[in-house]
Amino acid sequence: MDYLLTEEQVMIKDLCRQIAKEKIEPVVAELDKSEKFPKEIMEVLAQSDLFAIFVPTEYGGTGGGILDLCIATEEFSRICGGVAVSYAASALGTFPIILYGNEEQKKKYLPDLASGKKIGAFGLTEPSAGSDASALQTTAKKEGDHYILNGVKHFITNGGDAEIYTIIAMTDKKKGARGASAFIVEKDTPGFTFGKKEEKLGIRASSTRELIFTDCKIPKENLIGKEGIGFIITMKTFDMSRPGIAAQAVGIAQGALDLAVKYAKERVQFGKSISSFQGIRWMIADMATQTEAARALVYSVARMVDAGKTNIGRESAMAKVFASDTAMRVTIDAVQIFGGYGYMRDYPIEKFMRDAKITQIYEGTNQIQRNIIGLAEVKGKRK
Repeated sequence: MDYLLTEEQVMIKDLCRQIAKEKIEPVVAELDKSEKFPKEIMEVLAQSDLFAIFVPTEYGGTGGGILDLCIATEEFSRICGGVAVSYAASALGTFPIILYGNEEQKKKYLPDLASGKKIGAFGLTEPSAGSDASALQTTAKKEGDHYILNGVKHFITNGGDAEIYTIIAMTDKKKGARGASAFIVEKDTPGFTFGKKEEKLGIRASSTRELIFTDCKIPKENLIGKEGIGFIITMKTFDMSRPGIAAQAVGIAQGALDLAVKYAKERVQFGKSISSFQGIRWMIADMATQTEAARALVYSVARMVDAGKTNIGRESAMAKVFASDTAMRVTIDAVQIFGGYGYMRDYPIEKFMRDAKITQIYEGTNQIQRNIIGLAEVKGKRK
């Protein structure tokens, strides 16, 4: 379908596709096996100004938006979801500063994030606070000109490899969700350490670690916005970032579809290619239709964000839940088309199925997304 992309967006798409084919594809299997953070690839993306596409021009960015980020993320995900999320997670860590940072914070941190000189990460999830983000235990106590952070963040993408973290911590636990605040924490801050790198089912190239804060002292100037709006910052950040996860899912689905079609045309059974069988063609037709529908929804929501629309939690959740469910269905069918070979790690398709699963889980499980959508419908918040 023609999504009427601008000339700049077509250039981004073509550049990312070229990088994905030339730089990512040759090392996909090794990255998956070694579970190594793709530092060299991140450097290539930085040199190509791809970390700048979602940052305002006055802070070193190119002034693009969420659709630009979705286009890039989708293209990388067609080859490797792990590399794609390592890139996109830096945007997740950057969004709170773009949305709520003051001028001094933006001037200090955004240029390095836009250039890719430093990678970002976002710290919300904790061992006892996953879907229930209001149950945070990490605290930030103000003492003079500093805040003292104590607690543990769990399952943090880019943990240990990122240099700049936006962290949600409780400044007043008695207020529940209204007692959460957001902070910028730099990697080398005393009292800030990391747990072991998690071994995962999929997206193995990305780093997932605990963030451990033990009397971690940060300047009061690192508070984003004001005390008590951390939960609002989180929700607004997710409204912007969930289309990116949805784009990752679309890319994974498209990559799996590409491989399945190629294999179906080459695989011969009963004297002819299996692509000639009606059963296989119908599977491919459904896979292609579902993927295109997901892409259309994701791009539409991304354009809403870029147009400055507010209160789009419903639409953002729809994009994430539909695209990730699509990725799971499409990758399962792609493995089926490969048959027994699809189950073997010598073939690339099983990785797509493993990578797809996480898109239904992180940045809010799909059950949570359905809660958001259902509540909005019941309250009549349809656009």
